[in-house]
Amino acid sequence: MDSLVSMRVFCLVAELKSFATAAQRLRISPAMASKHVMQLEKRLGTRLLNRTSRRVSLSESGALYFEQARQMLDSLDEVEAAVSNATVVPHGTLRLTAPVWMANAIFAGVLADYQARYPEVRLDVDLSGRLVNLVEEGFDLALRATGTPDEALIARPITSVPFYMVAAPAFLKRAGRPSAFADLAGQPLLHYALYPGESFSFTGEHGPETVKLNPVLRSGNETLLHMAAIEGMGLAFLPKWLVAEDIASGRLEHVMPGHIIFAGKLFAVYPSRKYLSAKVRTFIDFIAADRRMK
Repeated sequence: MDSLVSMRVFCLVAELKSFATAAQRLRISPAMASKHVMQLEKRLGTRLLNRTSRRVSLSESGALYFEQARQMLDSLDEVEAAVSNATVVPHGTLRLTAPVWMANAIFAGVLADYQARYPEVRLDVDLSGRLVNLVEEGFDLALRATGTPDEALIARPITSVPFYMVAAPAFLKRAGRPSAFADLAGQPLLHYALYPGESFSFTGEHGPETVKLNPVLRSGNETLLHMAAIEGMGLAFLPKWLVAEDIASGRLEHVMPGHIIFAGKLFAVYPSRKYLSAKVRTFIDFIAADRRMK
């Protein structure tokens, strides 16, 4: 039995979590798909998949083998396509992690358009907000808003991400609309937990100014901070993409827009150039070129 074919069968079963679905896709019988995987497990001397009557999942050894095998197969497909002068068609599952605030209409539209152009790519998007280990957890790519990308990873800048200070009209009516940085001192702040400290530095008319606010809610989840801002709980720094519709509709107001300007940088981060598959490369190029991401 061809080991390379068995490897491809195993990877597809692992991606789809189903022998029957993988077999249908490969136009073989479920029994044959199972035979390929069992042959691979026998050769490796370890169980790769945990099987029950309802589901299929990767074992610890299977997860390690899957990540290495998937990268190898992607690279092999690209080499064969290059030799035959054929265009590599992106395929497989693209595992992507991104900030919570990217659960917005703009990014959803970008994902929909990418998948329409590359229908053989399945998107598996994690928006948990945690800082994942790309290699250990098997992610292909991360989108991270940061000023200092991890030096151990490859980071390609995608676009600037403006952050606005926003608040609900009802809150501003109650607390007063600030016209100077001093007016912000002690104001209720919906504080993003990963931002260190409670003081913020801005560039004013007379140079840098530092203002200390009063954090009444602290969270690492931007969606919660967003909802709390709409409820009139306090001031919040949130990405433009997340609050643009709220500002347009009047649910939120942009506070001191001509004075408080903060723009982070969104990076596409991946483990290595060596195994940059077609699905990763085309996705990065796609989002970098999309005008909605500007």
